Amino acid sequence: MMTTKAFMLVPAVERELLMGDKERINIECVECCGRNLYVGTSDCFVCHFLLEEKTLPAGTAVFTATKQLHRHLGFKKPVTELRAASALHRLLVLCDNSITLVNMLSLEPVPSGARIKGAVALALNENPVSGDPFCVEVCIISVKRRTIQVFMVYEDRVQIVREVSTPEQPLAVAVDGHFLCLALTTQYIILNYSTGDSQDLFPYCSEEKRPIVKRIGRQEFLLAGPGGLGMFATVAGISQRAPVHWSENVIGAAICFPYVIALDDKFITVHSMLDQQQKQTLPFKEGHILQDFEGRVIVATSKGVYILVPLPLEKQIQDLLASHRVEEALVLAKGARRNIPKEKFQVMYRRILQQAGFIQFAQLQFLEAKELFRSGQLDVRELISLYPFLLPTSSSFTRSHPPLHEYADLNQLTQGDQEKMAKCKCFLMSYLNEVRSTEVANGYKEDIDTALLKLYAEADHDSLLDLLVTENSCLLTDSAAWLERHKKYFALGLLYHYNNQDAAAVQLWVNIVNGDIHDPTRSDLYEYVVDFLTYSADPGLVWKYMDWVLQKSEEVGVQVFTKRPLEEPQNSFNPDDILTCLKKYPHALVRYLEHLVVDRKLQKEEYHTHLAVLYLDKVLQQRSGANSKGAEVTETQVKLQRLLQKSDLYQVHFLMDRIQGASLPMERAILHGKLEEHEQALRTLVHELGDFSAAEDYCRWRSEGKDLAYRQRLFHILLTIYLSPGHSTLELAVAAVDLLNHHAMEFDAVQVLQLLPGTWSVQLLCPFLMGAMRDSAHTRRTTQVALGLAKSENLIYKYDKMKLKESSVRLSDEKLCQTCQSPFCEPVFVRYPNGGLVHTHCAASRRTDPSSPRHSTRT
Repeated sequence: MMTTKAFMLVPAVERELLMGDKERINIECVECCGRNLYVGTSDCFVCHFLLEEKTLPAGTAVFTATKQLHRHLGFKKPVTELRAASALHRLLVLCDNSITLVNMLSLEPVPSGARIKGAVALALNENPVSGDPFCVEVCIISVKRRTIQVFMVYEDRVQIVREVSTPEQPLAVAVDGHFLCLALTTQYIILNYSTGDSQDLFPYCSEEKRPIVKRIGRQEFLLAGPGGLGMFATVAGISQRAPVHWSENVIGAAICFPYVIALDDKFITVHSMLDQQQKQTLPFKEGHILQDFEGRVIVATSKGVYILVPLPLEKQIQDLLASHRVEEALVLAKGARRNIPKEKFQVMYRRILQQAGFIQFAQLQFLEAKELFRSGQLDVRELISLYPFLLPTSSSFTRSHPPLHEYADLNQLTQGDQEKMAKCKCFLMSYLNEVRSTEVANGYKEDIDTALLKLYAEADHDSLLDLLVTENSCLLTDSAAWLERHKKYFALGLLYHYNNQDAAAVQLWVNIVNGDIHDPTRSDLYEYVVDFLTYSADPGLVWKYMDWVLQKSEEVGVQVFTKRPLEEPQNSFNPDDILTCLKKYPHALVRYLEHLVVDRKLQKEEYHTHLAVLYLDKVLQQRSGANSKGAEVTETQVKLQRLLQKSDLYQVHFLMDRIQGASLPMERAILHGKLEEHEQALRTLVHELGDFSAAEDYCRWRSEGKDLAYRQRLFHILLTIYLSPGHSTLELAVAAVDLLNHHAMEFDAVQVLQLLPGTWSVQLLCPFLMGAMRDSAHTRRTTQVALGLAKSENLIYKYDKMKLKESSVRLSDEKLCQTCQSPFCEPVFVRYPNGGLVHTHCAASRRTDPSSPRHSTRT
C-alpha cells in the first residue's frame, strides 16, 4: 500500500493547560465552533479555550490555545456531550441525562433554567425542517425505552415537537431533515419521524462493537458496518459509494472531504471517499474522541486535545504526481472541485492533467498521455520543446514555470535509448498531425507544422509530401535548411512552390533529373516537372525551361502546351509563338498542330495547311525509306486522309502541287473532291487505286449534307465510269451491278436504264429494279396522299366561306368601326369572324381581332 501524507497531527491543548496538577481528571467530550474550543471533563467541568492558528515558514501549522474560563455544572457526573448552537449563542451540555443551555462565552446557564431531561444522547439537525432561524432542532435518545424525542431549542426555552417509538432500543442517532439514522441493538435503520416509515439497512451486533452513526452530507450517513467496513447509506436505504475497510475496533469516525478518518485504540487511519483506498496511517494511542467541526478534525485522548491539519490538496496532488501515482492524483484533483472556486479549479486541474500527461509520456504510455494532453489543453510546444531542434529558431516559446516535468530534453528522458527515442518521435508525429487542424494549434501553427515537417523528413515518412502539398504553416528558412540537410530535395521544391518561389523549385527538380543531385523520391520527376509547367501561370518560367523539357522528350514535353487549361488567357501563350519555338522539334510541332486543329478546332488556314504539309512530308519520307514500317506509314496516311477529308481550310491547290508525282492516289482523289472535280477523283479511285469501296465512300462523303440531286449526280458519275467503253472489264461490270443493287435509292431509274448495256438480264438487276419500282410506287402514293389532304383543306375553306355568305351585314351611319370608333363613310369594310366591322385601313394597320387576343388572318 502506497501512503499519502494528507494530514499532520498537531497538539492543540496540552494536559497542563487543561488539568494543571489534577491527574485524575479526564477529557470526556469536545466541541469546536470557529475559534472557540470547549472541553467537557470527567469532574463535570466545561472549559472554554480560544484557538490561534499560525503557519510556520516551513509550511506547517501550529495552534496556541488560550484558556478563557471554566465552569462547574453542579453535577457529580462527567459531561457526556457538548453541542454549540452558534445562531443562539448557546452551548448544549449533556450531563447526568440532562441537557442544559449555557451561554457560549460566560458558560452561565440561561436564566430561565430551560433544560431537557431524560436524555441519553443528542444530535443536532444540520438540515432543519422548521425554517425558523431563531431555533435549532435537537434529536435525543430518551431514557424511556425505545424512544426518540425531537425538540425545538430557543435562546431560553425548549419545546418538544415529536416523540417516536423504535423497534429496539436506540444506541446512537444522527438526523437529517425528517430522517433519523439509528443504531439499534441489532441493526441500523432509517426512520422518517414525520411519516413513521422505516427502512432496514443492515444488521450488526452492539455487544461486539461500538456503533457509529455520522451524518456526512445532505441525506447521507456513514456507519460502522460488520467486518470492519465503513458503510455509506442514503435516506433511501441505498449506498452510492463503495465501503472503506476499517479495523474491527473502530472507536470514532470523521469526514474531511475527500477523506474518511477513523480512530481505533492504536492508529488514526485515512481513507479516500473517491477510490476507497487507505491513504495514510498515523500512530495514536489511547485516543477515544474523533470529531469534525466545519472542516476541522479534532482528536483527543483522555489527557490532551489534538487537531488533524489537512495538507493543501494541491500539495497532496503534487506529492502523488512526484511519486508517479497519476490515477490517484487525478481522482483527488477531481474530488477537490467542490472545495475550490470554479475558475481556480479549472486552471489547477488543467495543469495537473498536463503534468500527468508528461508522466505517462515518460513511461511510454502514449495513448494515456495523449488523452491527458488533450483534456489539459496542453500548449503543444511544451511537448515539442523536449525534442532538440524541432522548434523554429524564431520561436518565442518558453517553458511553463514552475515546470510541468523534470526533463531537459528527449535524450535525458530516454537515457539515450534509440528505440525509445524512435517511439517518442513516432508519437509526436501522430499527435501533431491530429492537433494541427484543431483549436489547440491556434496561435502557433508555424511551430507545429515546422516541427512536423522536421519529424517527417528525419523519419523519411510518406506524409512529408502530403504536408507540403496541402495548406501548411511551415517556416521557409528553418524547413528549407532541414530538408536540405536530410537530402529531401523534391520536398524542398514543394516547399519553395508553396512559398511562391516556383523558379527555385523547378531549378531544383531539373538538377535532380539531370543527376546533379540525388533524390529518389519520384522516379517520374521529369513527367512531374512537365505537369507542373503545364499548370504554371508564369510564362517566363515556362519559356525558360521549354528547351530542356523538349530535349528530354518531344512527345512528353509538348504536353506543356497541349494540356494547358482552356480558361487560361491566350495572350500568355500565343500559338504562333509556340510554333516558332517548336520548329526545332518536329515531333512536338506535329503534336501541337494536331492539338490546335483537331482538339481545339481552331479555324485558321495556316495551321491546317501546315499540319497537312507535315503529314505529307512524313508520308513521303516513310515511303521513300528502304526500311519503313507499313504500320507507321498507314497511321500517318490515315491522319493525312482524315485531315484532308474533314478540313475545308487548307490550301487545296498548294497541296495538289505538292502531291503531284507521288504515288498517293487516295489523297489526290480527296483533293480533287475538294475542288469539285468528282469525275477525276472517282477515276483515280477506280482506275488507279482500284478500290471500288473507296469510290462508293467518296460519293457518300461528298454528298453528305447535300440535296438528292447532288447525291444522284455523284453516283451516276461513278456508274458512268464503271460502264465507260474504254475500260469495260468484267470486274468493272460486277462493280456496276453491285453499285446499282446496293444503292438503288441513289439513282434515277430512267437514266440508269439508258446507260445499261442491252445484253444485261433482268435477273441480274432484279434488286435494283425492285428497289426502283418500290421507290416509284412510294413516291406516287405519297403524292396522292398530299393531293388528297390539299383538297380536303380547300373544301374546309369553301365551307367556311359559304357559311359566312349566308348571313347579311347591315351597315348604316350609326355603325362604328370597332378599332377607331368612327362611322363608315362608304360601303367598304372588313368583317371579322366574330362579326366585328372595321375600316379597311384600320384592318390593314391592325391585323388582330379587336375582341380576341389571338392573331387572325381570316376576314
